[in-house]
Amino acid sequence: MADSLPALAFLGAGSMGGAILRGVVASGIRVDGGITATNRTPEKAETFADLDGVTSIALSERPEGNLEAARGARIVLVGVKPAMVPDLLREIAPVLAEDAIVVSLAAGVTLATFADALGAEARVIRSMPNTPSTIRKGVTGLAAGAATSPEDLALVRRLFETVGVVIEVPESQIDALSTISGSGPAYVFLLIEEWTKVGVSLGFSETDARVMAEQTFIGSTALLEASGETPAEMRRRVTSPKGTTERAIAVLQDAHLADTFAEASAAALARNRELAAGK
Repeated sequence: MADSLPALAFLGAGSMGGAILRGVVASGIRVDGGITATNRTPEKAETFADLDGVTSIALSERPEGNLEAARGARIVLVGVKPAMVPDLLREIAPVLAEDAIVVSLAAGVTLATFADALGAEARVIRSMPNTPSTIRKGVTGLAAGAATSPEDLALVRRLFETVGVVIEVPESQIDALSTISGSGPAYVFLLIEEWTKVGVSLGFSETDARVMAEQTFIGSTALLEASGETPAEMRRRVTSPKGTTERAIAVLQDAHLADTFAEASAAALARNRELAAGK
């Protein structure tokens, strides 16, 4: 783990950028030069105002805020909406330091888009983190551009390792990765939501039903991590022959969950491609 990080700029500290920013702050790592975050409105900027070492800028009050943030940063994280990325890149290009590393947080925006706006020699990395990064339990995929050195990639990897684990992939796999770890927390929350409804239908209070569903997921994933076994093996250990769990698992398998998960991933991947096309 790095002892410190260079100056960081979060341009568009929305849900994902904000999650990474808060995770970095929570890690306690020293950021030499500090962190600057930009958002459109004072209300959004205010949500980061109480974080130590963070300068939070409202662009409605300081229109040059993105330039100010990018000018002083070694790592510039771009978290605006995908359609806004090209204009933002052209805006900040003149003030970027020669050794600045530009990291994309925008879904579907390709490395080629960054190269078109910043030049072929720009050091660019696509990232796909997820929101558990807020509590330092995230998964982040990284895909480096052609002009990015191994040292650049290692530095950005250390940044994201402060908020979880990192997987390095070629760009051709970054969108597919996003359908698993990027969107994945929502899938888990949906399952907890549905199991809570089942608990209520069986006569439990909503509070008790939620505790059962939520803590079962939390405990099961912790047990899986501690065991070092595969999910399939842990499932087998819980599923006694001719028992109640075996009967329930049979119902879930008969519902073709594998096909459902594959279709969900394909739908997310298709949307990533639409975003890349500006739709």
